[in-house]
Amino acid sequence: MHKSKRWLALSGVALIPLFLAACSRQASTQLKPPTGFFGAFYNVIGKPLQHLMVWIAGFFGGSTASGFGIAIIIITLAVRLILLPLMLNQQKNMTESQEKQRVLKPQLDIIQKQMKKPGITQEETLRLNAMMQDVYKKNGTSMIPSMGCLTMLIQLPIFSGLYQAVAYSPEISSSKFFGIALGQSSMLITIAATLLYFAQSMIMLQAYPKAQRKQMQTSAMLNPIMTFFFCMFYNAGLGLYFLAGGIIVLIQQAIVTYVITPNIRKRMDAEIAENPPVIVVDEHTFDEPEPEAETTTTVDELTGNDQPAPTAKRNRNAGKQRHHKD
Repeated sequence: MHKSKRWLALSGVALIPLFLAACSRQASTQLKPPTGFFGAFYNVIGKPLQHLMVWIAGFFGGSTASGFGIAIIIITLAVRLILLPLMLNQQKNMTESQEKQRVLKPQLDIIQKQMKKPGITQEETLRLNAMMQDVYKKNGTSMIPSMGCLTMLIQLPIFSGLYQAVAYSPEISSSKFFGIALGQSSMLITIAATLLYFAQSMIMLQAYPKAQRKQMQTSAMLNPIMTFFFCMFYNAGLGLYFLAGGIIVLIQQAIVTYVITPNIRKRMDAEIAENPPVIVVDEHTFDEPEPEAETTTTVDELTGNDQPAPTAKRNRNAGKQRHHKD
């Protein structure tokens, strides 16, 4: 569950190269605006962002005083702050889903253990799947984990447009942010942004029990790796988006880990104490039935003689004695 909850978000992020690759694979100073679908995307998203950046930069001295870099940071912080309530709500829902999974885990482990038995038939597999659905249904939850990809999909056109706004504007792409050329990739911004997302991942792991942290480490490293990739291979203007966004993400994750998650666990523990989970399966559900006790059958029972063997023998001896007397 903890791994699958990130795959949909990853698939959304994987769409970014479709926008960026059509523009260029180079982090050059300036590129020629695209045509076709990506040209339409540039006209709808990229150009308005260019005009917005020029307007904001005018308040900070324009390109001569790092104005365009400041404009990118302001746009990034505005987008992130607008999305922050939605992000926190998604994190809250994901945490509640994880806590419900934790409560139901003993029952689910029993069913999954049965599924791993050798020689299991298709009918038995279907029956076990139905039992697993009952565990979720009767406890008011779902087999499908809560995904936190909506905010990522909302941001997709924003940072794709920012890349285009920098790459296709001679004025912006040739400007600098404290000596860093916005039209070229920057190792300094790449390392700083990657470290922010690495710190966010480390804080995120603290929200999981120690037993689960090791298996979550791979998925936790996904964000830093993707951040490094995008910042390294695309212009520093896009890198600034990840750098400024990383600050908000770090604060958001600290709120989730140290405030929201403990409160949810405390509330759910109280609810479970008052209303324990519905038990669909337990450790005895799949126990083999005990064989019936074996009964000893005498020869007389097989021949239909209801009398005990010693009594029948005495009766035969008595009959012989009467025969001799006669």
